[in-house]
Amino acid sequence: MLNRQHIDPGLYRDAMSRYAGHVQLVTTAMEGLRRGVTITAACSVSDNPASVLFCLNNTNPKNEIFFRSGIFVLNTLGAHHQGVADAFSGRTAIANDERFASGRFDTLVTGAPVLADALAAFDCRVTDIKEMPTHNVIFGEVAAVRFSEKHPALIYMNRDYHTL
Repeated sequence: MLNRQHIDPGLYRDAMSRYAGHVQLVTTAMEGLRRGVTITAACSVSDNPASVLFCLNNTNPKNEIFFRSGIFVLNTLGAHHQGVADAFSGRTAIANDERFASGRFDTLVTGAPVLADALAAFDCRVTDIKEMPTHNVIFGEVAAVRFSEKHPALIYMNRDYHTL
């Protein structure tokens, strides 16, 4: 058995704030409802089959749609998407429908919302969900991919946006 040491959550968050992450907008839809959340906890899993994962807070009841819909899009944001990132991050107190008005959205294969000018968009079907104490890790097989022209990336580090 592993000997686990408890790390203070605040101390952990402060340390992780120094970890640069590419800003992503993860979106889903189900029964006419849409939801999107700004995240940095996402990555590639494999290229065969093409698959990605992302981590999402499981204590927010509004995120339940992600755990039930069976689909999601991982939209990679560019520097020009800072307003979109803010809208979906909860930094601004705008309603869900107004959040989707911050960008132009369409769909690819699964029906989940795709940000039309995302640097890259990975339209996925959920293949597995691993439940952790505060977050779920959601795995998806990529059903379609689309990417735009190359633009500077939007990065989050030290609790602020940066470009690369």
